[in-house]
Amino acid sequence: SRKFFSMGRVLAFQIGSRAFLRSVARSRVPRVKGAFPATNRFRSGVAPPGMVRGNSIFERVLETPKWPEEWCFTEEDFRKQDESSDAIFYENPRLVCHIDEAAVGAVTQYYGEVFDDGQDVLDICSSWVSHFPPNWKGGNVVGLGMNESELKENPVLTSYDVRDLNENPTFPYDDGSFDVVTCVVSIDYLMKPREIFAEIGRVLRPGGTCILSLSNRCFPTKVFQLWLQTGDMEHIFIVGSFFHYSGLFEKPKCVDMSPNPGLSDPLFIVTATKK
Repeated sequence: SRKFFSMGRVLAFQIGSRAFLRSVARSRVPRVKGAFPATNRFRSGVAPPGMVRGNSIFERVLETPKWPEEWCFTEEDFRKQDESSDAIFYENPRLVCHIDEAAVGAVTQYYGEVFDDGQDVLDICSSWVSHFPPNWKGGNVVGLGMNESELKENPVLTSYDVRDLNENPTFPYDDGSFDVVTCVVSIDYLMKPREIFAEIGRVLRPGGTCILSLSNRCFPTKVFQLWLQTGDMEHIFIVGSFFHYSGLFEKPKCVDMSPNPGLSDPLFIVTATKK
């Protein structure tokens, strides 16, 4: 059915179907009842407790994927429940973190492992905090987001730009301007991924890296419909496919940075290097 994301069409990747992946999760790790604390945000596809980093079932999703030959998504996949202007939804600043403290720490930890001092970084869907390592010394660090009040509060940014990427999915920067592009738990809010990933590839320098952080928290009325119909493993596959279909990146990979599987928000990094 449509609800299960046309499994035969899209999720025919080598490690198996969604049902197989679920059986692997059930057989290899225990489930924890009531693992996630109460929240005022919607959880999409709550992940079971995973294995440790480097031996995670979630990391296997992008190891040997079998992508459909052509772009396999439809316009319906990228509709959202609330089609009103995002400018209205994001008009009031939200000076909060959208994942829990442990997951935030995992994002910062990963950045600390891969960032180099002096790098020029673009943070898209940026806000009042980017979760960059406190001792990292960046070069030109730019935020591209929806709310100016939030962006003004971000201490790591050397500059920022306000843009609704669903209305205008272009970046106001020259080709090859950045070494790294980041996006924290927000790629699911962008309704035009083909254009967005083309722009990410355009503004990155050759050998530059895009780092996307995924979790299972979202505002359900504002994410694209396909995200709500799928779970964590499919999310990893979907985002990996965006890199693949752009033709601008090396093979994407997933790193499972979930800090306390089953006890805090999961955190997955999907990353790829520009060719």
